[in-house]
Amino acid sequence: MGQVVRIGNGQGFWGDSPDAPVNLLRGGPLDYLGLDYLAEVTLSIMMRQRLRDPAKGYATDFIAFLRRALPEIVAGRVRVITNAGGLNPAACRREVLKVAREMGFRGLVVGIVEGDDLLPRLGELCRAGHHLVHVETGEQLCQVDHNKVLSANAYLGARPVAAALAAGAQIVLAGRITDTSLALGPLIHEFGWAADDWDRLAAGTIAGHLIECGAQVTGGNYSRWWEVPALWDVGYPIVECEEDGSFVVTKHPGTGGLVSIGTVSEQLLYEMGDPRRYITPDCVADFASVQLEQEGVDRVRVRGARGGPATDTYKVSASFHEAYKAVGQLVVSGPRAEEKARLCADIVWRRLARAGVTFPPADRVVELLGTGVCHPGVVEPPIDPPEVVLRLGVRSKDRAAVSRFTLELAPLITSGPPGVTGFAGGRPKVQEVVAYWPALVDKAAVDSHVTVSVEAA
Repeated sequence: MGQVVRIGNGQGFWGDSPDAPVNLLRGGPLDYLGLDYLAEVTLSIMMRQRLRDPAKGYATDFIAFLRRALPEIVAGRVRVITNAGGLNPAACRREVLKVAREMGFRGLVVGIVEGDDLLPRLGELCRAGHHLVHVETGEQLCQVDHNKVLSANAYLGARPVAAALAAGAQIVLAGRITDTSLALGPLIHEFGWAADDWDRLAAGTIAGHLIECGAQVTGGNYSRWWEVPALWDVGYPIVECEEDGSFVVTKHPGTGGLVSIGTVSEQLLYEMGDPRRYITPDCVADFASVQLEQEGVDRVRVRGARGGPATDTYKVSASFHEAYKAVGQLVVSGPRAEEKARLCADIVWRRLARAGVTFPPADRVVELLGTGVCHPGVVEPPIDPPEVVLRLGVRSKDRAAVSRFTLELAPLITSGPPGVTGFAGGRPKVQEVVAYWPALVDKAAVDSHVTVSVEAA
């Protein structure tokens, strides 16, 4: 066996366990630690933060993590790769360097990957004929009021990450790169895989895909959950990668959870379209080509990955303000609880109509939690449950109409049927509906704006 590169992933999304990456660092040797903070909706949240404060727009949890873990990172010479930079990698780097100075760590080298944020260039791109066509509806983002567009980010690949590492960065802060780049970038850097080494790039992509959601590959969210020991102490995943592209999925000894062909197979299929054409900026990976072998306790070897040439486009994740919504809930208890809850919903709609406010059926939701609504037709609903949770929601472009809805749930406590209680969270709040807009853009329109810079504390 030649060189083995050990890459752990300690965050599957912004809001994942704050202890997971710390435990990964302290539980055993690592070469790289990946932290994935971005989901499709996250960038629109960051945009709101940045509009309120130009110094924000990144995952602040990453800074909290560094305050706990920077001594281990420096002492263990672990290199950290993360998309915590969000919409403001430069501001995130400034905060990282500030923390390093406060903690007495001089000379920490931090790289940033920029160029994914297309929102400031939206008008320029549209004028150049890049219309950002919605991949499902065929509509053009260029025809949407640009004042309503909250974010537009291209999914960059692993090459900029590898470039930052080659420049000496111990911490690499990116914006919207692919989740798989958090592992593939270090592998390209370590093994020098060429841009057309499709099979190995596919292997690194699959390694990144398997660990990108954190504990989902080590027993979390596993369909045979009862087989998973000590899920409360689940160990987050590590891939031990070799130059030929084969790798082992594992976790630190002594941690809870499970790494088996079952857990790896389920994560392999997670968010999967065509398994033979998993498209990334770096290659097109054939997930159906891989072979899994249980190599030992909590060790699954993955080999045989095949890949093909990358496409000439980047995926773009955009979001825009579409409407307003409000959702509230009540607990309805006692005999005939389900019947009373349906009466409560009817009362709300009738009282709104009397006030001149109506919502089409497609723009309102009525759910009776406890009657099988999560799996209709699959789970037999109970007969006369002792209590149900009534969940009502509406959506409209008219904010005033949604605001009027928020006034109608609380009165049910005294002017509805008996047994209404548990007015959770108080009066519902009006929120924006942020719509997702997936599109493609030519790589040539983005590559020249990708920059990697490195700075020492």
